[in-house]
Amino acid sequence: MDDQQTPRSVQRLDTAQRALLQKFYRHHGSKMRITQQAEAWVIREQSIIAGLCLAPVAEGYWLTGLFTAPSFRQQGAALQLINHIQAVYPDAPIWLFCHPDLHDFYTRAGFKQTQQLPEALKSRLDRYQQHKTLIAMHAIK
Repeated sequence: MDDQQTPRSVQRLDTAQRALLQKFYRHHGSKMRITQQAEAWVIREQSIIAGLCLAPVAEGYWLTGLFTAPSFRQQGAALQLINHIQAVYPDAPIWLFCHPDLHDFYTRAGFKQTQQLPEALKSRLDRYQQHKTLIAMHAIK
């Protein structure tokens, strides 16, 4: 058996494979879901170690559901996944909502806080903020 580490690969899941990301979320007790219109992206070593959803909105995308398996956190997987989707969609704005504790992580990933949101996201953020504190951010690349 080879002692070399399995290389990480980023993959967009096709429709038939989307259940793999949902299973990954459930396996880790995450309440995250994949919406029908969202693209599902994962990073794998031997199996999925992180995933996210990217839903079209306005002339850009809304990033949701970023989750890394606990044993792979602080190892760059989430950042690699974000950098990959930013490279795939270099000219499209990408928005997200995050808990204040994640602000610094997303800032390092190239996002900044914003009040300028497409109307569909603004109304969603207003609804969400009735129950929790969230920060709106967008990619600055």
